[in-house]
Amino acid sequence: MRPTDTSDPHYYHRVVDCQWGCPAHTNVPEYIRLIALGRYTDAYMLNRKSNVFPGILGRTCDRPCEPACRRTRLDGEPVAICRLKRVAADLRDDDIRPLLPAIPEKKNGKRILLIGAGPASLTVANDLMPLGYEITIYEKLEKPGGLMWNNIPQFRLPPRVLNEEIDYILDMGVDLRTGHEVDSMAAVLEEGWDAVFIGTGAPRGKELDLPGRWDDPDHVHIGIDWLQSIAFEHIDSIAPRVLVIGAGNTAMDCCRSAKRLGGTDVKVMARKPRPLFKASPWELEDAEGEQIDILENHSPTRFLSENGKLTGMEFEIVRWHEQEGGRLKKEVLDTVVLPCDEVILAIGQDAAFPWIERDIGIEFNDWEMPVVDKSTFATSLPGVFVGGDAAWGPENIIWAVEHGHQAAISLHRYCQGEPVEDRPPYGQNLVSVKMGLHEWSYSNDFDGAQRAEMNYADLRERLKSMEVEAELGFDIERALQETERCLNCDIQTDFTGPLCIECDACIDICPVTCLTITPDGPEDEVRLRLTVPQIHPDQPLFASEPLPHTGRLMMKDEDLCIHCGLCAERCPTAAWDMAKSDLLVPYAGLEAGQIHPTRSGAPLEVSA
Repeated sequence: MRPTDTSDPHYYHRVVDCQWGCPAHTNVPEYIRLIALGRYTDAYMLNRKSNVFPGILGRTCDRPCEPACRRTRLDGEPVAICRLKRVAADLRDDDIRPLLPAIPEKKNGKRILLIGAGPASLTVANDLMPLGYEITIYEKLEKPGGLMWNNIPQFRLPPRVLNEEIDYILDMGVDLRTGHEVDSMAAVLEEGWDAVFIGTGAPRGKELDLPGRWDDPDHVHIGIDWLQSIAFEHIDSIAPRVLVIGAGNTAMDCCRSAKRLGGTDVKVMARKPRPLFKASPWELEDAEGEQIDILENHSPTRFLSENGKLTGMEFEIVRWHEQEGGRLKKEVLDTVVLPCDEVILAIGQDAAFPWIERDIGIEFNDWEMPVVDKSTFATSLPGVFVGGDAAWGPENIIWAVEHGHQAAISLHRYCQGEPVEDRPPYGQNLVSVKMGLHEWSYSNDFDGAQRAEMNYADLRERLKSMEVEAELGFDIERALQETERCLNCDIQTDFTGPLCIECDACIDICPVTCLTITPDGPEDEVRLRLTVPQIHPDQPLFASEPLPHTGRLMMKDEDLCIHCGLCAERCPTAAWDMAKSDLLVPYAGLEAGQIHPTRSGAPLEVSA
């Protein structure tokens, strides 16, 4: 069996499941340890390095890290990673500007235009301003932020948090031009920019073209447009009986907003069963906690009106059967009519590019989306790049941030005359955390505590206003309780084969039986000889070089390890060590591990 190359940064990166699951590769275990040490500002800045918007994402992130969390496989509940991110944002020092990158007074002579002021474009600006670029943003609305301000309600994301983190970027010297709608890409190209980034999101909500749809159009709303009207203060009330069609996160924002604007009987209507909902589980829980009914397996068939006024909707009650190839086929069981005064359609959204002429060199596919390279974010027209929801349709903020990081690398390389296809490599630091014979510089005792509960504002008070934040965040006691649930998956069991005397001490003491010493052979045979059969064969499996005395292999199932360090404590020859792996991520103009000088004049170091 081929020995594992632990010098490859991506091996230990895969072991840190939360960081592997995060599109922006946020160093989750490290910032959790910093919170445990009370170093909230350092935790915030470590977050900001990768995800750019810690306070925003600590409230609104779609949390791809949490389903990946190894803790889930122990007791069913992941570490509250997202909510701990908010702890760092809420408790940090007020003034972090001295810790932000210094912006060169002398520019590099390159002018870049960003179209749309959403999270992808703002990330591009964040990465390129420290390199001396002149950045201009055209935004058709009156405020920057894109969906972060016009589609996420204030009870989830207060304006003070949103504005502060956006201003950190704009105050770098970005030329933001709000109320500037682009209606011709050809005209933009004539303005002489060195490169252009399109980050216009997915601004068009999907329609539900059923019989009766246009009988009373004033009382049937497109979800994202309706949320935007609330943000613009064009809407401040709704009729009592509301049906929200759809089961994604936008639908949850719509139903919870309707409840605050006067809806007393608010129902979410989903075509499919709950396991197939696109909404995050915590969004569903919050909606139901606000006394909103969620009805499964109701497929809409028509709108009902009397004398031109909406009165209800007809639904088929269905059951779904999986067909060959995984496709679902519905069986109609019954029909039901639900009365309503207003309907909100939240069944998806699309990007829209009527302003891009089709004869200027940007190739479009059959779905009228620009053809975008998935690694460089380049279009077929040199110097034009696309990211965020505009690239491949709706995702979430953290994906838009990572798109922005990668697009910034491409924009920088393009402007410097370098091939955008040549992506800078990742790196890795691996440092022992040994403090003494049986002491490590991290908390290695397994804590069996259950996931901390969130504190919420009083239900009656928060339903009175769109401006009362629903989640209050963790207090310090709950935050510290939750930090101890982290398994420190970045503290790796680092093995040095030539030191091993094959005494089996590590195998005897391992509390989860993740270690095996076995004869070498073909990989499929070796896997069958593991002490505990692999439950998740897609997880990394460590294999040593042949051991010096018998030629056998030391095997380790990374999926089972809880990073307790007992193997390293017990090993009489220090063949096992506990070492912190730090994934070094390259950014625009920076090699892996490099950082910009801060405004205070010194590099920012946040390692524990």
